[in-house]
This record gives sequence, C-alpha cells and structure tokens, in this order.
Amino acid sequence: MSRSLYIPEGYKSSLTLRETQHAIKYIKDIFQQALSIVLTLDRVSAPLIVRQGSGINDDLNGVERKVDFDIKEIEGKAEVVQSLAKWKRMALYRYGYEPGEGIYTDMNAIRRDDDTDNVHSIFVDQWDWEKVITRDKRTIEYLKDTVKNVVKAVVYTKRKVSHRYPVLADKITDEVFFVTTQELEDMYPDKTPKEREDLITKEHGTVFIMQIGGKLASGEKHDGRAPDYDDWSLNGDIFFWDEVLGRALEISSMGIRVDETSLKKQLAECDAEDRMQYKYHQMIADGTLPLTIGGGIGQSRLCMLLLEKAHIGEVQSSVWPEEMVKKCAESGIVLL
Repeated sequence: MSRSLYIPEGYKSSLTLRETQHAIKYIKDIFQQALSIVLTLDRVSAPLIVRQGSGINDDLNGVERKVDFDIKEIEGKAEVVQSLAKWKRMALYRYGYEPGEGIYTDMNAIRRDDDTDNVHSIFVDQWDWEKVITRDKRTIEYLKDTVKNVVKAVVYTKRKVSHRYPVLADKITDEVFFVTTQELEDMYPDKTPKEREDLITKEHGTVFIMQIGGKLASGEKHDGRAPDYDDWSLNGDIFFWDEVLGRALEISSMGIRVDETSLKKQLAECDAEDRMQYKYHQMIADGTLPLTIGGGIGQSRLCMLLLEKAHIGEVQSSVWPEEMVKKCAESGIVLL
C-alpha cells in the first residue's frame, strides 16, 4: 500500500528532463567529493547481495521482508541488501582502518515492503559511510560535530548547484538545530512523531533529531531502529525543510554504533538476543570490531531537495503504483 501522494499546487519542474539528468550527475560528483573531504573517507566497493543467515544484512525495523533467491552453484540463498550498516563495520576491520579514517560507498538496495509516496521508493540509493573512532569519541559532542560536517557538505553542494542553475532559488540553512525525541514529545505532546518533525524543521530549517529507537516517556517510540547497529542514545536523523513539499525531508540517518554494552542492552529490550549467534554480533561483544560512527545519505532525496522536485521519481527510475503514475502524469510530474 502506498502512502498518500501530495501534488503541490501549481508545481512545475524548474529544470527540463535533460537538465535534470545533467544536474543529478553534477550533484553526485560534487557531494561525494565534499563528504569524503570533511569526514576523511575513502571510496570502496560494496555488495548488492549477501548470504542469507550471515547476520550482515540490515534488519531495519525487524519486520521488513528481504528479497532473496537461490543460486545455481552455491548452497542456500542470497539476499539483496536493505542497507550496509553492518557490512561497513566489518569492512573497516578487514581493511585495517585506524581511528579517524573511514570509508564511503554507493549503496543500492531494494526494500520491497516500503510504502511509496513523494519521498519513498522501493529502490533505495544512498551514500553509506562509516568511520573508526576511539572510545572517548562516543559522545553527543562528537556526534554533533560530525552532523555539522555532513550539513556543511550539503550546503556547499547546494551553493554549487544553484550557481550552475540560477533558476533554483531556495537556500539551505547551514546552522543545525539539535533536539532529542523526548524534548520533541515534551514540546508537542499531542502531535504524532511526523507532525513534530515537520513543526520543528519548519521553524529551524535544518534539524538533527537525536536518540531514536527507544521508548519515550509516553511509552511510544518516535521511530523504529534495529537494535544492533546504532546506539539509540547516540544517533539521529538529519532533516531539511522542503519548501516544494511543505514538509521536513529526512536526508540522513546516522549515529555512533553499538558497543558491547549497548548491543546487549538493546537486544534484550527488543527480545532479539538470539542474534548473538551471528559472528558479527560476537565480534562486537568481544571487542574484535572497531568502534565506529556511520550513516546513510539518500542520493535521490538529496537530488530532490537540491533540484526542488516534488517526487523522488523525478530523479530516479523505479516502479510505482499505477494510480500514482496516472496522478503524476495528470499533474505534470514527469517520472523517470
């Protein structure tokens, strides 16, 4: 089932189809170079598929079905990745990265159970990045500094894109407002999590909402997070105000990853302690894997934001419900 499709009144793309294709490449070239500089990252190759049962594939909220298939010459099944949150940490260990160094990669995934709308697609493309840190960096202050650097790369890219395409006028606020999910609930107790995100981002422009995954004072969660990659006390999402859609647009989910203590605590909270059978989890528990910080930055969502598009299908080619395709066509939204 798709979410509701929003058609902005009077919307018309500022760029032609051909200009859009040129601009998408320009954004991707500029941003990934800027990101690699501000975070000290090397580009590496990453998998599209992993073995089923390896414990490496991301479980997201723990309920999404993975795309799996058998292979002629290999026993068992393979799965299309949902994200590379766990693979990246293993890669840093295998490749011998030291504290202060990291990697980024182009991640393509299929999330078959995602509901489609203006900003959600079953095809996911993002820059996944991960960086080795020391234990003394597992702090809110270090997390905030890293967020500011990611935002700096976004703002720089927007400036370059707007210079090349002057018809794109909207600017991005470079000052980040930091707020926890509990503070948001206290501010807007009668609102839904999504409504809270919209209200705070509309007010401040660029927002990092922290501490996602655990239950709030109300007994509800702001949003779901797998218990075995982010430390729920040291993570969050970056939002920018999207003037075209009139809503907060999440560009990045990121955080300091679990150590042996937070892994045990969060698995117990989710009744998922059976995951300790996997090598990945055991290597965190015994200190073999390095302590890391990392995240994912949506490539198509970033292009949407910077090119002031109304639908993610204007900057990526995917599959959409027939009714959505029809409504977009009637409204002048051209899906690739």
